[in-house]
Amino acid sequence: MLAEEILVVLSLSLLASAVFAIIDLATAPIRGQTRLLYPVAPLATQLASIAFALAPVWLVLHLTRRAGEPLSELGLTTSSFGRDGVLGAALAVIVGAAGVGLYLGSVSLGLNRCVIPVPPLGHWWTVPILLLGAAQAGLLEEVVDVGYLIPRLQRLSLSGPAAVGLSALLRGAYHLYQGWGGFAGNLALGALFGTAFLRWRRTWPLVIAHALLDTGAGVGYLLFRSHLPGC
Repeated sequence: MLAEEILVVLSLSLLASAVFAIIDLATAPIRGQTRLLYPVAPLATQLASIAFALAPVWLVLHLTRRAGEPLSELGLTTSSFGRDGVLGAALAVIVGAAGVGLYLGSVSLGLNRCVIPVPPLGHWWTVPILLLGAAQAGLLEEVVDVGYLIPRLQRLSLSGPAAVGLSALLRGAYHLYQGWGGFAGNLALGALFGTAFLRWRRTWPLVIAHALLDTGAGVGYLLFRSHLPGC
């Protein structure tokens, strides 16, 4: 039953994204190609996309509460939120410094597509939607792929490192739409975040770090897009 639950949750969220990303990588070129993270759509569509993308997080919270488990199982208590913020910011700085170089190098070598990490430009809501989208991505990926998946895999008798490895592999797979650079970078990110979760049993630092990273990527693109290779 637990294995089936995991498959259902992932099939409604990140596993589906991974399958479509693999198909995309296998059927379309990488070099010189661009991928949009946000649809070219009006504000109402942007808001609806963000809201419904959080449904798997709601499902995970529902399943946890229905099983009579505390939110600490998911690493989502707020008892040390200040410390979580500091840890999240530190993670964002460390990952961001390495990630920029990996991304630029991968695009230059033709191993990665150019990713447009911002909503449609020229609107008053471009930056607000960027911030909401960054928060949504942080919640979805870190709650489902780390806070939910790793403890569930451990219940299936997987060791901590094995659970982290599968979580990291899934993270890399659903970023394959970016190319091989996106896969390698997110595989390493998944290993780092998963190891941090095993040590801290806290998901909020990962959510905060992810949201800061996505926000930083968007702001960086807005400021330097005319200088980015392959875009």
